[in-house]
Amino acid sequence: MAEGVELRHNTVVKMSSQPSALPGDDSRTRDLVARSILENGPSTAAVLGERLGLTAAGIRRHLDLLVGDGVLQAREPHSALIRGRGRPSKVFVMSDKGREQFEHSYDDLAVAALKFMSVHSGDHLVTSFAQSRAEDIERKANVSISSKANKSEAIAEFLSEQGYAASIHQKPMGEELCQHHCPIAHVASEFPQLCEAETEALSRLLGTHVQRLATIAHGDGVCTTFIPKISAPTKRKVRA
Repeated sequence: MAEGVELRHNTVVKMSSQPSALPGDDSRTRDLVARSILENGPSTAAVLGERLGLTAAGIRRHLDLLVGDGVLQAREPHSALIRGRGRPSKVFVMSDKGREQFEHSYDDLAVAALKFMSVHSGDHLVTSFAQSRAEDIERKANVSISSKANKSEAIAEFLSEQGYAASIHQKPMGEELCQHHCPIAHVASEFPQLCEAETEALSRLLGTHVQRLATIAHGDGVCTTFIPKISAPTKRKVRA
């Protein structure tokens, strides 16, 4: 495979091309609900309704249709997010079928090419390709973030431009970089070397060790990377 070949794809929304019994306005609203989950990650009905300005009854109707069509899945919230008593609200996540409707061009061809490389030349060549791709992303990101004061926010902005719908969330011990969409999820599910190389590139860009907590390629609703706080070096007091 020629150097510089990328597995990044142009994302084209094809939701509205699917058969639907909904009127035009309802179909467009349903597309907005699906896109909101794609770009912002797993969300409850209440959060979606507030985000999109829909009533509780309205958002649940669209969610029921999307779940019924297999575009979304309803899941129990992560235990760390459950607070207080009472039955926790379900969160809605994009299914594999739903992601497929946000077209990934050439995925099957990319998987076939990498499988051919692995079988005929060995896994080391696939790893080398993953590293080359990550280094290319790193070079482009360095140009984009060089003039920005906040590196993590700048990286999230850069990744969003590349189709990853990324955002930064503050945590007590650091930050979480969330990528709500993965243009190569189908390929990365077959070849985790791509995710591993990306994580190493993020570490180099940020100048600190980072930890990948979840990936869309492994079935999670969002790719999550933890970025620990960088402690400022302490100055040692010199005794007189």
